Amino acid sequence: MSDVTTELCKSPVDGFSFSATRVRPQGPRKGGVIVIQEIFGVTDHIRAVCRFYASKGYEALAPSLYDRIEPSFEVKGAIDAKAMEKGVKAAMATSFDQVAGDVQATIDALGDGPLFITGFCYGGAISWLAAARCTGLAAASGFYGGAITRLLDQKPRVPIILHYGKNDPHIPLSEVDKVRGALPEIPVYLYDAGHGFVREHSPDYHEPSATLALARTLEHFESNAGSHK
Repeated sequence: MSDVTTELCKSPVDGFSFSATRVRPQGPRKGGVIVIQEIFGVTDHIRAVCRFYASKGYEALAPSLYDRIEPSFEVKGAIDAKAMEKGVKAAMATSFDQVAGDVQATIDALGDGPLFITGFCYGGAISWLAAARCTGLAAASGFYGGAITRLLDQKPRVPIILHYGKNDPHIPLSEVDKVRGALPEIPVYLYDAGHGFVREHSPDYHEPSATLALARTLEHFESNAGSHK
């Protein structure tokens, strides 16, 4: 079983120390993956994603980006209206500048490369932000990041791929088209799924789409392991 630990990372922006969940790789270490949360914090889903990458030989580190609001912030149980409200409030209270600093601290804490980043929903947009602002990354993969359309003026400096559900009620295809139109060279994959299709044990989960998107992400990381910015 992977070695799972919790540690502190220190932001270069305000000096705040936030927690991060680290999962050691199984077998020889291929590199590292930063896993960025949905608005619900570092949940069982995010820990499961960390374990997935660890099983493939990557050391995974998932920063708790809302620790300033609530230490070890995590929305547990069903994702209902109350949980959604709590997560949205936390996201609205957290600036992109702060998150970029926290992600940079996470990259620095992960150690030797090649280093990659991936994230889901809120984390999909933060993966884009990190690809544009942070140093030390080799590649990025963002899942159903609706807020990417607010970040199109910030161009990724490392190779990035994006994943969206064709039937996502939160991200209409017109929003996906905005991303494609702004940067047509970036691969954008569409799946026969809704929102949150990688999150297991939820109504959103769509196994064929999740399997394919994760396989594409691994291939993307492996093909870009020789470079970092």
